[in-house]
Amino acid sequence: MAPQIDRKETVYSGKFLACKKIFYTDARGNSRQWEAVDRTGSSGEAHAVFIVAKIVPDNELVLIRQFRPPAGKVMVEFPAGLIDPGESAETTAVRELYEETGFTGKVLSCSAGGYSSPGMTGESIILAAMEIDGTAYPDGFLPENHQEESENIEVFRVKTADLPAFIRQMESENCGIDSKIYTALAFREFGW
Repeated sequence: MAPQIDRKETVYSGKFLACKKIFYTDARGNSRQWEAVDRTGSSGEAHAVFIVAKIVPDNELVLIRQFRPPAGKVMVEFPAGLIDPGESAETTAVRELYEETGFTGKVLSCSAGGYSSPGMTGESIILAAMEIDGTAYPDGFLPENHQEESENIEVFRVKTADLPAFIRQMESENCGIDSKIYTALAFREFGW
């Protein structure tokens, strides 16, 4: 027997998130319950996009640092944002990279929606690989970002070879590190 969702009950719904109780039947035919949090207001399959932006030919990644209330700490992350209704992942990636970092770039590819914490949320997030022309931003130049009033985002250009040391430095400053960055470090360590 294939597991199946029997019904979902919304316990609380806010502007961005809904807390749900999920009633389902497992593979053995047992009725079960699960607690989850989902995004609200999304009309497409994916809810958000995160951006791995490489500055070429400088061989640098663009990372951001900002306070995240759910984690209770300043987090180091890839730029990211919610997909607006009617907006494509590519459009979101270009918009969010500009808003959060001030950089403009071109989208090389977008993944299908993936799940970063499927035991807690059904949120689906797309990886957008982007390339930034480093000749437009020479010598470590950081353009002015265009963040929302509620944001306080710091932008970093990090040489890919220096990424492990940069992350160790951020950890020593008690920053949280987004698990997607740890995944990138593991791939680098394996030579992928």
